[in-house]
Amino acid sequence: MSSQRLADLVRRARRLAGERDRLIDTLADEWTRALRGQTLSRADLDELWAALTEDASRRAGQAPGGGKASPQAWRREVQEVVGRVREKVEAALGGD
Repeated sequence: MSSQRLADLVRRARRLAGERDRLIDTLADEWTRALRGQTLSRADLDELWAALTEDASRRAGQAPGGGKASPQAWRREVQEVVGRVREKVEAALGGD
Protein backbone atom coordinates (compact mmCIF):
# COMPACT_ATOMS: atom_id res chain seq x y z
CA MET A 1 0.00 0.00 0.00
CA SER A 2 1.40 3.36 -0.96
CA SER A 3 2.03 6.02 1.64
CA GLN A 4 -0.45 8.31 -0.18
CA ARG A 5 -3.16 5.65 0.02
CA LEU A 6 -2.42 5.12 3.70
CA ALA A 7 -2.58 8.87 4.37
CA ASP A 8 -5.94 9.05 2.55
CA LEU A 9 -7.30 6.20 4.65
CA VAL A 10 -6.14 7.87 7.86
CA ARG A 11 -7.81 11.16 6.87
CA ARG A 12 -11.02 9.32 6.01
CA ALA A 13 -10.99 7.44 9.32
CA ARG A 14 -10.52 10.70 11.23
CA ARG A 15 -13.35 12.36 9.31
CA LEU A 16 -15.68 9.42 9.96
CA ALA A 17 -14.75 9.36 13.65
CA GLY A 18 -15.54 13.07 13.88
CA GLU A 19 -18.91 12.54 12.22
CA ARG A 20 -19.65 9.67 14.58
CA ASP A 21 -18.76 11.83 17.60
CA ARG A 22 -21.08 14.60 16.38
CA LEU A 23 -23.92 12.10 15.89
CA ILE A 24 -23.40 10.71 19.38
CA ASP A 25 -23.49 14.23 20.83
CA THR A 26 -26.71 14.97 18.92
CA LEU A 27 -28.35 11.74 20.09
CA ALA A 28 -27.29 12.41 23.67
CA ASP A 29 -28.76 15.92 23.53
CA GLU A 30 -32.05 14.59 22.15
CA TRP A 31 -32.29 11.82 24.76
CA THR A 32 -31.42 14.28 27.52
CA ARG A 33 -34.25 16.57 26.46
CA ALA A 34 -36.66 13.62 26.18
CA LEU A 35 -35.79 12.20 29.60
CA ARG A 36 -35.41 15.43 31.56
CA GLY A 37 -38.16 15.74 34.15
CA GLN A 38 -39.25 12.12 33.82
CA THR A 39 -39.42 10.15 37.03
CA LEU A 40 -37.48 7.12 35.89
CA SER A 41 -35.79 4.81 38.33
CA ARG A 42 -32.30 3.41 37.82
CA ALA A 43 -33.95 0.11 36.80
CA ASP A 44 -36.11 1.95 34.25
CA LEU A 45 -33.03 3.58 32.72
CA ASP A 46 -31.14 0.29 32.68
CA GLU A 47 -34.06 -1.30 30.86
CA LEU A 48 -34.27 1.60 28.40
CA TRP A 49 -30.59 1.39 27.46
CA ALA A 50 -30.72 -2.40 27.18
CA ALA A 51 -33.76 -2.21 24.88
CA LEU A 52 -32.13 0.47 22.73
CA THR A 53 -28.99 -1.61 22.44
CA GLU A 54 -30.95 -4.70 21.44
CA ASP A 55 -33.08 -2.84 18.90
CA ALA A 56 -30.10 -1.06 17.36
CA SER A 57 -28.14 -4.33 17.16
CA ARG A 58 -31.00 -6.03 15.36
CA ARG A 59 -31.47 -3.12 12.95
CA ALA A 60 -27.75 -2.77 12.24
CA GLY A 61 -27.54 -6.38 11.14
CA GLN A 62 -30.42 -5.85 8.71
CA ALA A 63 -29.15 -2.58 7.24
CA PRO A 64 -27.91 -2.48 3.64
CA GLY A 65 -24.22 -3.24 3.78
CA GLY A 66 -24.74 -4.82 7.19
CA GLY A 67 -23.39 -8.10 5.90
CA LYS A 68 -19.88 -6.67 5.69
CA ALA A 69 -19.32 -7.15 9.41
CA SER A 70 -20.09 -10.04 11.71
CA PRO A 71 -23.06 -9.85 14.08
CA GLN A 72 -20.57 -9.74 16.96
CA ALA A 73 -18.82 -6.73 15.42
CA TRP A 74 -22.15 -4.93 14.99
CA ARG A 75 -23.13 -5.72 18.58
CA ARG A 76 -19.80 -4.37 19.90
CA GLU A 77 -20.21 -1.20 17.84
CA VAL A 78 -23.79 -0.69 19.03
CA GLN A 79 -22.81 -1.31 22.65
CA GLU A 80 -20.04 1.26 22.38
CA VAL A 81 -22.27 3.90 20.80
CA VAL A 82 -25.21 3.36 23.16
CA GLY A 83 -22.76 3.31 26.07
CA ARG A 84 -21.33 6.67 25.05
CA VAL A 85 -24.80 8.16 24.58
CA ARG A 86 -25.89 6.76 27.95
CA GLU A 87 -22.84 8.18 29.69
CA LYS A 88 -23.46 11.67 28.28
CA VAL A 89 -27.20 11.58 29.01
CA GLU A 90 -26.81 10.36 32.58
CA ALA A 91 -24.08 12.93 33.24
CA ALA A 92 -26.33 15.69 31.92
CA LEU A 93 -29.34 14.45 33.88
CA GLY A 94 -27.27 14.06 37.04
CA GLY A 95 -26.62 17.79 36.97
CA ASP A 96 -30.33 18.61 37.19
